[in-house]
Order: sequence, then structure tokens, then C-alpha cells
Amino acid sequence: MAEPQISKTYPVKPKHKPKPRTPKQTTESKYWSSFKTKQIPDLISSITSLTFSPTTPHSFAAAHSASLTLYNPQNKFSPTATISSFRDVVSSASFRCDGLLIAASDLSGLVQVFDVKTRTPLRKLRSHTRPARFVKYPVADKLHLVSGGDDAIVKYWDVSGETPICDLLGHKDYVRCGDCSPVSADMFITGSYDHTVKLWDVRVKDSGSVMEVNHGKPVEDVIFLPSGGLVATAGGNSVKIWDLMGGGKMVYSMESHNKTVTSICVGKLGKDGGEEAQQYRILSVALDGYMKVFDYAKMKVTHSMRFPAPLMSVGFSPDCLTRVIGTSNGTIYAGRRKNKEDFEGGSDEELERPLSKYERRQKKLKALSSGDAGGLGPVEEPQVRVLKPTNFRYFHRGQGEKPSEGEYLVMRPRKLKLGEHDKLLKKFRHKEALVSVLGSKNPENAVAVMEELVARKKLLKCVSNLDTEELGLLLMFLQKHSTVPSYSGLLMGLTKKVLEMRAEDIRASDDLKGHIRNLKRSVEEEIRIQQSLQEIQGIISPLLRITGRR
Repeated sequence: MAEPQISKTYPVKPKHKPKPRTPKQTTESKYWSSFKTKQIPDLISSITSLTFSPTTPHSFAAAHSASLTLYNPQNKFSPTATISSFRDVVSSASFRCDGLLIAASDLSGLVQVFDVKTRTPLRKLRSHTRPARFVKYPVADKLHLVSGGDDAIVKYWDVSGETPICDLLGHKDYVRCGDCSPVSADMFITGSYDHTVKLWDVRVKDSGSVMEVNHGKPVEDVIFLPSGGLVATAGGNSVKIWDLMGGGKMVYSMESHNKTVTSICVGKLGKDGGEEAQQYRILSVALDGYMKVFDYAKMKVTHSMRFPAPLMSVGFSPDCLTRVIGTSNGTIYAGRRKNKEDFEGGSDEELERPLSKYERRQKKLKALSSGDAGGLGPVEEPQVRVLKPTNFRYFHRGQGEKPSEGEYLVMRPRKLKLGEHDKLLKKFRHKEALVSVLGSKNPENAVAVMEELVARKKLLKCVSNLDTEELGLLLMFLQKHSTVPSYSGLLMGLTKKVLEMRAEDIRASDDLKGHIRNLKRSVEEEIRIQQSLQEIQGIISPLLRITGRR
């Protein structure tokens, strides 16, 4: 006959653990929360425009009052240059595809082109009779500009000649925004306060717009999505997506904002080269102080953030490392995400962090091996002696030593530590195990022992065998923890059984009567709390239904 195998004994654990009511943070929420926000305060007036340079280090330009300030994200968002050659408030800015020039428009109707390094104005384009609201460089086009303004005219400029090639007429109200196609330098879209968004093609002469869609509200911002076939428009409290390839059909309308959406841009998860590279998102900001991230592939909002001021503009860097948001009170909330290259090159956070002893030693060895130590020439890094089995030190290595390839690792089983109640349960001394955990400070152990006794069908027998003092301990435990949601399923049923089985003993003891009075008070208090919560739920639920319809 085979020898009987003795099963291992494990410590008892509670089966019903409290579950968090709040949902876990999704992977995408962690991504957008990884942008560490820094405030750039003390700018004059609201931030009307934010635009990134297409070339590294992807500096961004912020338009505020009659100035245009450039910031470097890799140097703690320090300002690198300020352009103040404007007569009125700057309304928009756009970098050229090579990042060497930047065009800006102001409310005087003037459009200027500046050299980014020297900040000198190279061209001044005068033709708008009313304030100019937007200016854009077409993709991969260094010689032309597109602008629009309150004169309801869209102009296509020859930058070198400082003259408009053509005036595109068709809007009946202020032209507030526009964007150029990512797939064609000859096509662009404009949005107006006449509720319409028009698609233009400069190759088609004297025929007006190629396509027109009606947003239904004054259009505040409009962008091309990366494919070039979809367009997103912002106006009122909604962001709408249109299919240009399908004849201007509306694909979806997102209405999660409570106030006017002021600006939208395209964000991207990860960098080029992986599956995440194609996961584009629409970032929208509004006067309600919220930034929303919208996944237009799944048609749902995946993340939102609240800021303490109305938001006016938003921008996202091409390298997916920087996100900037401009407010109406002159503050920029600039967020930067950590990158592996930052650690190798020494990011701001890593430079401020004190180095460990091992890191200091490695840094010193690296400097000696690569540099010139005291003019004596490069010093080679000292070689570490490899231990072999023929050396006695090979068999006295510490626990921190990692096994090399080919070595067989023998794992030592850890000794299982059992508590006092586990030892008593192992010996089938059920009543003593229950009494030992009733006086402990950890209610989880007591509930775990009770669940184990229920499984062994011994809990009621243990309750019937308790003396007066031990019964008092049980009633005290029930009075403290029977109303806890994670334990109430078991303990409320046990309380009912205790009152039925030990009613005579409770009537005969004044101490036990006092425990019962305390238990009654705690249950009544819990009932009052639950009734108050139900009243609050009745007040809030209609408001949530109304909000969900928007």
C-alpha cells in the first residue's frame, strides 16, 4: 500500500475582502497622467494660441497679448525668445515645416513672418481690413501661407512677394480658424461664426469652396485628422467628426463639455514604430476648465483633467513628450513625460536626484575610462576578477550574487509561519481558536477563523460552548464589526444565531445586556446612515441622468 500523504497546512485568510468601488486607472489614463504638469505664470492676458515646432527640440510658441514667446521643453520650459514686434494682440502663430520661420497674425489685420533665431521680421503681409484670426503654413510648403479674419475673407499668400495669390470668398461671418491638409499642400479648411466649415482647393479657380458642412454652432476651431480624410470641428459644447471622403457626412458628435469648446488638437500614444503609434486622440479644452481626450476609433472619452481656470488653447508635441494648455488668466500648464533618453542624457529630475554610492562609483569609472585624468591620458577601467570554482571565495558568495548562465539554482523552501489560531485549528481545538482571535486587533483573522469553522460545520457548536466571559468577547466583536460592509454578510447572520441560542444566558447577566444595548445602538446608527445615503442618492440620480443625456 502507498503511504498516506499529509497535506500541507496554510494560514487561514478571509474569503470576503473589501473591493474598491472606484474603478482602476486604465493604461491610457496612466499615460496621460504621466505628464508632470508645471505652471508657467505671469503672462499678460489670455493664451490665444499654442503651436509646436516640427523639428527638434520641438519648442513651442505661446501667443499672449502683443507678444509671442518661445519655450524650450527640454530645459524646464525656460523662455528662449520673445517677439514683441506687434501693434495689437497676437491671435495665432504657425511654424514652417523646417522650423526656421514662424508666421503670426494680430488683431490689426497684419500677418508677419519672423526668423526664429534672430526674431527679426522678414515679411509683413498687409491685406486684411479687419483683425486676422488665424494663419497657417501648408505642410511641406515653404513659400505660401493661409490666413483668415473678421473680414470673412480667406487669403492664400505668396510669402516672398508679400502679395495674396487669391481671395477665397464664401463665408458670411468672422473666419476664426483653419487648418491645412496633411496629405496635400493645396487643400485646407476654414471655420467661421456662420456655423459652416469649408474645404478649399487653390487649384480650383473661381469656384468657391469644394465642400461645406454645417456645425450648427459658431465654429471655434477646426483640424485635419492624420489620415487627411477626416476633419474635427469644435463649436458650442460639442466636437464633431466629419468624413470628407464620404461627401461631408458627420461620423460622430462628442458633447461631454458643459461650456464652449475653445481649442482642439491631435495627440498620439507612444512614438513611431510600435502599435501604439497609430492610436491617435483628439484633445479638446473648453471654458469649463476641462481637458478631454477622445478616442475617435472607439468613439468614447478615455481621459479627462480639470484645471482651475477657463482653457483657451491646447498643443501636443510631435515627439509625444510635451502637452501644453493655455488659460484665460495668462497661465500655461505645461506637462512633460519622462523618456528613456532623458535618463541617459540626464533629465532635469535625474540631475536633481542624489546619486547612490554605486552610481557615483560607476560615474567615476566612466569618467576615468573616457576622459583625461589629470593630463596623464585616458585611464582604462579596472578589470573585475572572475571567481572560479577552484577559488574558495567562489563558495562563500552572498545572497545578492546573481547566478551565471549554466549554473543550477537550488531554491530553499521558506518556512511557513503559523499564528496561534492556525496552530489551534490544526489541532482541531475549534473553540480555543475562536476565542484567541476575538481579543486580537485584527478583525480579518477573526472573520477568517469563523469562515473556516463554517466550512467545518463547527461554528454554532463553538458558540453554544462559550462561557459568559467568552460570550462577552464575541458580542463586543459583533458590536464593533457587524456593520462593516465587507464583514456584515457573515456577522449579521451570526448575530441573529447568537441571540437565538444564548437568549437565557444574556437575560441572566447584566454585562451581556450592556453588550446587547451597544449592539442595538450601532445597528440603529447604521440604519440611519443608510437612509441618509438613500436620500442623497435620490437627489443626485436625476442630475446624473440629465448629465448623461448631453
